[in-house]
Amino acid sequence: MKLNFCNPIRSDIFLRILFTGFVLLGIHPAGIIAQVGFEQTAPSKYRVVFTDKQNSPYTTDAPEQFLSQRSIERRQKQNIIIKNNDLPVSAMYIDSVRNSGARILTVSKWFNSVTVEVHDSTVLNRIATWPFVDKKTKISQLHRKSAADQASQSFQTVSTYNYGPSWWQTAVLNGQVLHNNGYTGNAMVIAVIDAGFYHADTLPAFNRLYEHGQILGTRDFVEPGNNVYTQSSHGMSVLSIIGGNLPGQLVGTAPDASFWLLRSENASSEYIIEEDNWIAAAEFADSVGADIINSSLGYTVFNDSVQNHTYADMDGNTTRVSIGADIAASKGILVVVSAGNQGNGLWKYISAPADADSALTIGAIDPSGSLAEFSSRGPSSDGRVKPSVVAPGQGVYNQGIDGTIRQGSGTSFASPVITGLSACLWQANPGANAMDVYRAIVESADRFYNPDSDYGYGIPDFNLADVLLKASTGENKNHEPVMAFPNPFSNQLYLFFETPVSVTVNVRLFDLAGKEIFKKAYPAVDSRKYLVIDNDLDWLQKGVYIMRTEAGSLSGNIKVVKY
Repeated sequence: MKLNFCNPIRSDIFLRILFTGFVLLGIHPAGIIAQVGFEQTAPSKYRVVFTDKQNSPYTTDAPEQFLSQRSIERRQKQNIIIKNNDLPVSAMYIDSVRNSGARILTVSKWFNSVTVEVHDSTVLNRIATWPFVDKKTKISQLHRKSAADQASQSFQTVSTYNYGPSWWQTAVLNGQVLHNNGYTGNAMVIAVIDAGFYHADTLPAFNRLYEHGQILGTRDFVEPGNNVYTQSSHGMSVLSIIGGNLPGQLVGTAPDASFWLLRSENASSEYIIEEDNWIAAAEFADSVGADIINSSLGYTVFNDSVQNHTYADMDGNTTRVSIGADIAASKGILVVVSAGNQGNGLWKYISAPADADSALTIGAIDPSGSLAEFSSRGPSSDGRVKPSVVAPGQGVYNQGIDGTIRQGSGTSFASPVITGLSACLWQANPGANAMDVYRAIVESADRFYNPDSDYGYGIPDFNLADVLLKASTGENKNHEPVMAFPNPFSNQLYLFFETPVSVTVNVRLFDLAGKEIFKKAYPAVDSRKYLVIDNDLDWLQKGVYIMRTEAGSLSGNIKVVKY
């Protein structure tokens, strides 16, 4: 079983051997294939890359012919132009490959390629002679890891939802505030790319999803046409952390979101073809208009060591799957991926696509807020902060295959916690784009100004992320030097500064009779440009107040309303 439910990490020697001429396939009955137009991705499976997209009936001027309306609207909303890599692969090229005797497994418009299954080397030799087949593709292979296992902890508190013991995995990120305000992922579409969704169509945590039509569809990119509900349970568990809803036992982080369930991972083996499968799934997610991709998968080493990645490859721009993740992000999708479970193994570092520049990479913490031992470490090999943030990944409540709610561990479970709350955050801020949401999550984290290679930017606060998004997407249109937010407020109030403040900030609050009822000095906020006036202002009576702010030469009065 290669899905990492916190199993011992492999101790392989990580090598990568690049072939630039003949490809010796020791497990292939045909022996030697004397062509370099292919990349072998698994036994008898190859990637064929095309040189162009000629003879296509599609143009970027008519995207409605190859993208869903929701996908087009997502681009329009975020000012993303339709590009050549959005165009489908030439049907003539695909038909030529199919008619040659090769079985087509996946098609990638982003990489202008197909992956095929071929057992006859003469078929490959014939394909390689075609003028529209790229002869420069190198030959290599890859590997994947995911996560989940065990621990225990339960939390209880008053909330709109009866979370039961699953409360902690939402509350540690302050996500229940979004839920209490009515933001539960409604109208957001999440694509879950995983290894299978065993019995998700019958297990109790998902009944509400099916009753309300929140499962939009399924696709199998490993064996096209297969039933994803008979495959690995890993994706089912991941789905339950986002969308599960069993009051008193398990409430997911986005119980009202809608989902596409996409299988890209073969849990019984590990070959580079799974990166092609992942890309095909991501392209499909893009085409149907998904807002967010959750991928609790990662690739480092493979069954065939020739395909192995090295740590040097974890630079965000080398592995095919990481490049694919960045392309998905460029289409306006928030891509959330698990960091990996190799923190206490010989590899230690993040896997691909966790190294992708635009991927929100999630490490794991335990219920005490400490880093889980297994959580893969950063940085990326080119020195960027990874993981991006951390989330509950040890002792996470999820749906078990026996119908009970269990606990499990792994960064595979930390990623969906963040994915669900990201959907709620985006629902609360529909004017934001994917990278706005990404930045707000990162900036809300408790180590934002002192990140490291274990926690990244730290534990995010989704209530603060909501405040940051609202303040940055038009609330301060008049560019006031100091702004109180939200205003009116209930129990928590923030001050935002148009420019950084490097001196002590003195805040006083007066009632309308001029009586001072609150006074506090706050340290310099510097580049963060905001401060929390108080974590809990429930003690303050409802009414209108004047807030006096003094920070060096900056001073002013703001009328605030407590409701």
